[in-house]
Amino acid sequence: MKYGLYLLLAGLLLTGCATRTTIQSRKQERATAYAALSPEFQKLVDDGQIRRGLSEDAVYIAWGKPAQILHQEDARGAVTTWLYEGGWMEETRYWTGRRSARLEHDYQPRTYVRAEIVFVKGAVESWRSLPQPVY
Repeated sequence: MKYGLYLLLAGLLLTGCATRTTIQSRKQERATAYAALSPEFQKLVDDGQIRRGLSEDAVYIAWGKPAQILHQEDARGAVTTWLYEGGWMEETRYWTGRRSARLEHDYQPRTYVRAEIVFVKGAVESWRSLPQPVY
């Protein structure tokens, strides 16, 4: 029983490590797009920074895959918006017990949009980061 639990825990840990990408691994994944960037944009991508004019590939390398991709069309033409999510565990406290009251805690995962990047014609037109909501 104990051996199986350790094996399961090790498997979950390795799976988590294998699925997390880094700037370096994304640079290798999209090496052609990275090589086509100007030295100034390569430095920004290496530092994980975003600036107007960066391509979708450059933003992917710098920040990774977005949580959501939205498409629309307006006077500027086709507009693509990438949304990145953040999260935290929200604590809820409550009293329980009939004979003797005791304080219990529950934790619920909460997510929010932490950054939004707007692309027009394949390049960053604007971006913004958003604060974690306060409840």
